[in-house]
Amino acid sequence: MILGHHTLIELHGCDDAKLREVAGIRALMLDAVQQSGGTYVTDVFHHFSPHGVSGVIVIAESHVTIHTWPEHGYAAADVFTCGDSFHHELFVKMMCDGLCAQRADTKTLERGRLSSETFSNS
Repeated sequence: MILGHHTLIELHGCDDAKLREVAGIRALMLDAVQQSGGTYVTDVFHHFSPHGVSGVIVIAESHVTIHTWPEHGYAAADVFTCGDSFHHELFVKMMCDGLCAQRADTKTLERGRLSSETFSNS
């Protein structure tokens, strides 16, 4: 049994102006969450000086986050969800399109694998 899925998203070659805009990133992520089947709870976004944005959206299924480095055309995002109703691939596509990413690298991890086996810390 798996409790959740965690997708790590590396977005390269993004439009640097889009990576600086809190309102634009927030709107993009809220739309991507909704279109991907997420249930919005709350959000917090922050603009760093001189540039860069960090944000988190808490969803009923867990959360999505982003951190941007406009000076490098790069954004790191992640999606952690419980259940199977959230479409991670659609969220990634919408983020790529919205930030004009030239390349996206993703890795999805299974979180909370439950079994009758005993796990060691080593």
